[in-house]
Amino acid sequence: MLHTLRRGLERSACIVLFLAVWELLPRAGWVNPAFLSPPSDVVRAIATLVDNGQLWKHVTASLQRSLVGLLLAITSGVGLGLLMGAIQRFEAFVDPLLQLFRQVSAFALFPVFLLFLGIGESSKVAIIFWAAFWPVLLNTIGGVKQVDKLLVHSALSMGASRSYIFFRVVLPAASPSIFTGIRLAGAYSITALVAAEMIGAHAGLGFLTLNAQEIFQIPTMYAGILLLALLGLGLNYALALIEARLTGWRKGLEFHG
Repeated sequence: MLHTLRRGLERSACIVLFLAVWELLPRAGWVNPAFLSPPSDVVRAIATLVDNGQLWKHVTASLQRSLVGLLLAITSGVGLGLLMGAIQRFEAFVDPLLQLFRQVSAFALFPVFLLFLGIGESSKVAIIFWAAFWPVLLNTIGGVKQVDKLLVHSALSMGASRSYIFFRVVLPAASPSIFTGIRLAGAYSITALVAAEMIGAHAGLGFLTLNAQEIFQIPTMYAGILLLALLGLGLNYALALIEARLTGWRKGLEFHG
């Protein structure tokens, strides 16, 4: 209990120090408060958003867009990555085109998404999907290729079918790398969210941040930035919990000195 408390204090010390310096800089006049609102003002801005009912609207809109884009990226990225990692000829055929597409930023595709999908939700989800797709795909391919061949040959020698080997050997062995890609994709989905909500959005944390900057409501702008960070942190924590639940078998492989 004492160890847990001490560890929690150690982990939070840096954040507390950061907030203290942030509060001090504008309060002491070392930084113009018009450009850097102290945390106390940011907290008041969040409280105002809660009171007027705007916070839930913006959080819900952003979370929905991020999750839809992320789920599409996970589904397609894992599926295609498993195929490319397992079938070399298929990878050799598809890889040149994917390498070309991978160099194209989601931001550069704004005009294309707008032309084909309009300014509705579809274009916003497409931007998030494009940003989140690549880390899932690449980590899935890498995870499948790094599976120990000895495990596969051992299963084959015992008469296991290829489908059994794929689902019982390859997929579990590749899962750590796959989840690394998924967690990276979660972070990218939040990063792309701000850009996505620049396109005709009327709600969302990205919209809130940009709109507050345009009308010079600086505490609200920082509130939006802070809420985006917390949303990303919460999403990463949720993905980590899912990973721990689905890959609990790995605990048995850890060695403690």
